[in-house]
Amino acid sequence: MLTVLVIDESRSRAGEICSGLALAGYQVAAILADAVNLTAEVEALQPDVILIDTESPSRDTLENLAAMHKDMPRPVVLFTHEDGRDTIRDAVRAGVTAYVVDGLDPRRIKPIVEVARARFEDTQALRRELDEVSRKLSDRKLVDKAKGVLMKARGLDEDGAYHAMRKLAMERGQTLAKVARDVIDMAKVLL
Repeated sequence: MLTVLVIDESRSRAGEICSGLALAGYQVAAILADAVNLTAEVEALQPDVILIDTESPSRDTLENLAAMHKDMPRPVVLFTHEDGRDTIRDAVRAGVTAYVVDGLDPRRIKPIVEVARARFEDTQALRRELDEVSRKLSDRKLVDKAKGVLMKARGLDEDGAYHAMRKLAMERGQTLAKVARDVIDMAKVLL
């Protein structure tokens, strides 16, 4: 069952939200009045989704969301009356997945939460893909630099330098990037 952490400074509104979440088939992990200790609460409760209902998201709330999002990203749904462009941008940068203006209708909770979860999963997949591409590019730069070191030090052509590193990587059971890093490190010591 999906668990939701509710953050709302109004106890009566939080009660309505909890009713809407229960009707949608979700379980409430906890109700917080503010996001002051958000990272610690998320770490302790491990909610699947965070739902915030506020008149206007404060700078502190957005900063706490950003800190939490960095280490423990979760889908975040924010219901508010604030429709300012800068506030919306700040909220999205802080990790808000769905920003809903003009309050909360308990009957709309389920589709909004599901859209937020889908968008969050897509964003996380894109981030993983970007991280992988960045890592591969970084590895490629290391290999090219190491090839240059071997070409200069051992008088090899580019293909020969690559094959020498590849052979060493296979013999050691290491990645080509690891061997390239070792070659570069050794060149710093020896040259």
